[in-house]
Amino acid sequence: MKKKLGIIGGSGLYDLDGSIKPIWETIDTPWGKPSDQVLTLKFMTHDICFIPRHGRNHTISPSNINYRANIDALKQKGVTDIISISAVGSLKEELSPGYFVLVDQFIDMTTHRKKTFYDEEIIAHVSMAHPTSIDLIDLCCKSLKKQNIKYKKGATYVAIEGPHFSSKAESNLYKSWGADIIGMTNMPEAKLAKEAEMRYCTVGMVTDYDSWRFKDDHIDIDSILKTLSGNTILAKKMVKDIIDNLDLSVNGNDDTHRCLDTAIITPRDKMTEKTMNKLKTVAGRVLFNKNLD
Repeated sequence: MKKKLGIIGGSGLYDLDGSIKPIWETIDTPWGKPSDQVLTLKFMTHDICFIPRHGRNHTISPSNINYRANIDALKQKGVTDIISISAVGSLKEELSPGYFVLVDQFIDMTTHRKKTFYDEEIIAHVSMAHPTSIDLIDLCCKSLKKQNIKYKKGATYVAIEGPHFSSKAESNLYKSWGADIIGMTNMPEAKLAKEAEMRYCTVGMVTDYDSWRFKDDHIDIDSILKTLSGNTILAKKMVKDIIDNLDLSVNGNDDTHRCLDTAIITPRDKMTEKTMNKLKTVAGRVLFNKNLD
C-alpha cells in the first residue's frame, strides 16, 4: 500500500515553505460536503493533503463539522495516515500554555455528532482500545524534539461538545478522572479515521488551563488567541520537518490498515448495492473483496 499523509487543522498551517503547485480541490462525498476544499501541497517527493477543520474562515462550530465527509474526502485523495492538530485546554498544572501534547487515549463526552460510517444496514464494530498510532506519535515527537518544542508523549483527551467552554465543576470533574487535556474536535474524528482504516495521531496545542484553574469569572479569549498564534508558528515548523523526514512505515503491530477484516458483522447477502457504494471509499477494500468472505 502506498502511504500518503493528510493533515487536519487550522488554515495557518498550510502556508509552508518549499511547496509547489498548491491545489484546492472540491471533493464530493456520500456524507455531504467536507469543511472545505482539500488542499494538496506538492513537495520534492511527497504530496501532502490538508483540510481546514472549521473551514478557511473558521465558520464551522465543533458540533457542526461534517467529520464523516472530511475523512471520506481525505481517503478519496489516497490519504492513509492523518495527523490532527488542534487547540486544547490543559487539565494538568505542568502542561502549561505552549505545550504540545501527543494523545494516546480519549474520553468522548460529545452527544450530538454522527460518530460512525456504519449506522445503516452494514454494521461494523471497530476496536478503539488503541485509537492513535504509535508510529505517527513517534514521528511527531522526533520533529518536536528537533525543534525544541515542549511536548508530552502520551495523554488522555476529553472531547466535549462545545462551542462553549466547561463550567468549573465540569472542568474539575474531568481533572479528577486523570485526563490531561480537553478539546472539542478530535471526537468522532479519531473514531471515523479508524473505521476508514486510516492511522491517526492527535497533536494537542495547549492554549489555556481550562476553567478549573481560573480565579476570574471566565477564560480570557484574547490570551487564548495570542497563545494559539504562537502555537501555530511552532506547528508549522513541526509539520515542515515531518514532511522533510517523512516515514509512514508500520513498525509495530498496528493493524489499522486492515482492521475491517473482522469488524464487519453484517452478512454480505444482506447488504444492498446502494449501501455498499456509499461505503465504497472508506470500506471498499473489504466490501468488494470476495476473498474476505
